[in-house]
Amino acid sequence: MKKLIVLVVLAATFFACGSSSKVVKTSKKMIKGTWSLQEITYSDYGTFKITFFNDVKKDCLIGSNWNFVSNNNSGVYTIINENCLKGDRNFIFTIQEIDIETGLYDFLLKPVDAKKKSTDNKGYRLRLAQLSDTTMQWEQNASIDGKTFKINMNFVKVN
Repeated sequence: MKKLIVLVVLAATFFACGSSSKVVKTSKKMIKGTWSLQEITYSDYGTFKITFFNDVKKDCLIGSNWNFVSNNNSGVYTIINENCLKGDRNFIFTIQEIDIETGLYDFLLKPVDAKKKSTDNKGYRLRLAQLSDTTMQWEQNASIDGKTFKINMNFVKVN
């Protein structure tokens, strides 16, 4: 009887872990390809001078193209705005499921060089709030003067 209980618990654990990783695998498959960052909005009104990913301001990031390679969790985003320092920025990423019922994920992004090495070992945790075949939304909490607000980044799939 004791062995049967242990076997049932192990089987339940195996199936629970399997379904979670299957959802993450599906998300990685969906995110594969090129996306265009169309819009950045804030949950509060105001003018915010935010440097995204320790790299560029909002106006430079809007219109950037993001290419995700899911089989090695890497990618490149390209700044194309003429008024900004244009070019490619490499990153690595991972998707971590945090709540099976809501389907929300943590999306971890870490800027790296061309050899996939970080120069400052900084990474960014965002919430992958929405992902479909054609659209994606990231949310990030920010705090100014002790007040927390959300940054929303909306993407459209290019290919």
